[in-house]
Amino acid sequence: MARRTTRRGVPGDPGRSCPCGSGLPYADCCGPVHRGEGTAGTAEALMRSRYSAFAVGDVDYLLRSWHSSTRPARLRLDPGQQWTRLEIVDTERGSLFDSTGTVTFRAHYREAGRPGTLDERSRFVREDGRWVYLDAEPG
Repeated sequence: MARRTTRRGVPGDPGRSCPCGSGLPYADCCGPVHRGEGTAGTAEALMRSRYSAFAVGDVDYLLRSWHSSTRPARLRLDPGQQWTRLEIVDTERGSLFDSTGTVTFRAHYREAGRPGTLDERSRFVREDGRWVYLDAEPG
């Protein structure tokens, strides 16, 4: 099956740091997860991989990593929004042995030359044995 992914800013240099902030090269961090060569082992790892997918414009991965009951039919990313940094504020559960977890984060971006932040507490669950994004808790 051909991928219909529209990507922007995909780190072409294998040594370039991953957008998730791990300090690892994208090619060794979120890149393999985005390509389906592995899965996120924890809710936080899934959160980081989803942030990176927003940063590089990997719509296919975002949809694949969304729970089937809350996944939108399609997703369009704002081409004028550039994700610049991720801060993990808190995690609850979501380990290798859990079936649910939450990750509170602050995602920084630039849009029209102005900085902005997105604060969210995301809920994650296991579906078919892998971590997926369920939804954001009401703020």
